[in-house]
Amino acid sequence: MWRHGERCVIFAVATAALLAAAAATAAGRDDRQTYIVHMSHSGMPNDFVEHGEWYAASLQAVSEAATVLYTYDTLVHGYSARLTRAEAEALESQPGVLIVNPEVRYELHTTRTPEFLGLDGTDALFPQSGAGSDVIIGVLDTGVWPERPSYDDTGFGPVPAGWKGECEKGNDFSASACNKKLIGARFFLTGYEAAKGPVDTSKESRSPRDNDGHGTHTSSTAAGAAVQGADLLGYAAGTAKGMAPRARVATYKVCWVGGCFSSDILKAMEVAVTDGVDVLSLSLGGGTADYYRDSIAVGAFSAMEKGIFVSCSAGNAGPGAATLSNGAPWITTVGAGTIDRDFPAYVALGNGKNYTGVSLYSGKPLPTTPVPLIYAGNASNSSMGQLCMSGSLVPEKVAGKIVLCDRGTNARVQKGFIVKDAGGAGMILANTAANGEELVADAHILPGSGVGEKAGNAIRDYAMSDPKATASIVFAGTKVGIQPSPVVAAFSSRGPNTVTPSVLKPDIIAPGVNILAAWSGSVGPSGIAGDSRRVGFNIISGTSMSCPHVSGLAALLRAAHPEWSPAAIRSAMMTTAYTEYPNGNGILDVATGRPATPLDVGAGHVDPGKAVDPGLVYDIAAADYVDFLCALNYGPMQIATLTKRSADGCTHTRTVTNVGQPGTYRVTASAAAGGTPVAVSVEPSTLSFSKAGEKQSYTVSFTAPAKPSGTNGFGRLVWSSDHHVVASPIAATWN
Repeated sequence: MWRHGERCVIFAVATAALLAAAAATAAGRDDRQTYIVHMSHSGMPNDFVEHGEWYAASLQAVSEAATVLYTYDTLVHGYSARLTRAEAEALESQPGVLIVNPEVRYELHTTRTPEFLGLDGTDALFPQSGAGSDVIIGVLDTGVWPERPSYDDTGFGPVPAGWKGECEKGNDFSASACNKKLIGARFFLTGYEAAKGPVDTSKESRSPRDNDGHGTHTSSTAAGAAVQGADLLGYAAGTAKGMAPRARVATYKVCWVGGCFSSDILKAMEVAVTDGVDVLSLSLGGGTADYYRDSIAVGAFSAMEKGIFVSCSAGNAGPGAATLSNGAPWITTVGAGTIDRDFPAYVALGNGKNYTGVSLYSGKPLPTTPVPLIYAGNASNSSMGQLCMSGSLVPEKVAGKIVLCDRGTNARVQKGFIVKDAGGAGMILANTAANGEELVADAHILPGSGVGEKAGNAIRDYAMSDPKATASIVFAGTKVGIQPSPVVAAFSSRGPNTVTPSVLKPDIIAPGVNILAAWSGSVGPSGIAGDSRRVGFNIISGTSMSCPHVSGLAALLRAAHPEWSPAAIRSAMMTTAYTEYPNGNGILDVATGRPATPLDVGAGHVDPGKAVDPGLVYDIAAADYVDFLCALNYGPMQIATLTKRSADGCTHTRTVTNVGQPGTYRVTASAAAGGTPVAVSVEPSTLSFSKAGEKQSYTVSFTAPAKPSGTNGFGRLVWSSDHHVVASPIAATWN
């Protein structure tokens, strides 16, 4: 599940007089606050000679008392001033003003997802997590770049005594590359070479070394040590750390230039279990198949039996229904959501229209004067020219211009390389219906901004209708506090589970959009061969990024509750997940603009602070899964493939275990299909627990009205006590 900046550096010019005036104004106007006004540099009317004059005039038009604090003249164009809210709103409606942002107090302390998840005070939430240095996360991926400071072992004690893993040598990887943090690194390629021939060592290392970047990114997301001063080309600056920074890491390289082969994956899972990992993280997957034909499902079953938590990415084939992979019920399947951080890049057109996109471009800016704009479909002799594919653009038509390319088919950043090679000055990347309004930031090789479908359609109409169309792109750096957040990423694969629709998948969503983590030294941030840039950290998106978030959180829970089974850990995450924003509105799906359903988010968005103390957990043993397989009418051979033993008969029950204080839980349950209520009955309706570790069972029955085949119904079952709320989603499909 693979998806492959420049800090908004503000050069401020201010005089002592201006600062003094600002201070005096602030002292006398308590209702004022500082706003940053982003201006379209090319939008300055001809009446003005200098931009500073224009800025001052625009400010005076809304406020006689306010004065300019700073002017911004390089990567950002505009100024700052102390304004009332009404003045700021009036200013934002003026021609040439892109946006007026209230000032935010920043502190350099995190790459955002730990804070977004409430983990900036990890020791307080997980008081036992200091002992988490004995928890080991095994990551099956493209390997590791061990020299990154995310694998620094300062402060770590000896490697856990039961560890059996190795640091395998290669042509560019020595045993000394591992340490007390990165305690194992192996590679598996027998299956790959059998299918594809020998690894080309001029392109990738025949060793655990990561030449792709994906594996370094995922492993450091799960358990990277804290690294101060992390950023991508100035974007998202702060202290980078994984979800479980005190956990150990072992990497298993199973993916190569030509793909990841199931024989290698299954062998790596087997070795990892033998080595002694506590968590397995797999940000990879393929199509769907019966569980006994799915090597990951097979390997995960055995791992689960040995007490190992297995998390996998749901896939990046959304937003269509029934697109997810890794749907076995003993696997924790993770979808992707956004966080409250973005990287705006504003597109200003010659017709006065402005649109907000995203970008991680860092480099020479566009000229300050308007740049000619052309649609790629009008600059090509190819029927697919609008996609900016290799060799499709006519250099004479795009030279010195901003080129509007449609998203699709080839990689987003690759389109920028093609525009640049043809002589283009910049690129606007327009979403089509397949991606809607989803915006994913990219480290473009030339000035470029990605915009949503609606903006793309408007820009395309303008470029095609005006032979003298112009545009400019304004890069606004890093912005936090974006609301609403999270929203479900459009690319995140969705349920229902095509193998067993009665098993709701995905299980949960976690941060997976624009995630900063460590990167390989072999490849640039775009992941494209022609990218000569080298970075220590990169920002990428995908369920590949959300999966290791959950893997790291599982390690924290294992450290806090070593007696919990993999099912108990998954249950704690799911029953405490949230499905609403603080205002009571449901988490949105960016693909539809409407509240997400359990087929999009599963139980909801992970909430670590609540997961550590869930009250009740649904514990499932291997025997329960065998009953499930029997109910699928799997035969003895098929069951034995998964379980290594045959089974007869089938029963099903739901059992919860009290892991909190004594108390009584009362149930509420409701469901509906297409607006029609579905009767839900739960027996018993109360569960009383006198001690921790006590188990109770209940049954659920449904009385559903007749509906056409394929109709979906959704609901929620909640057990509540004086101290805890334990929630589970309900999903039903009419056959």
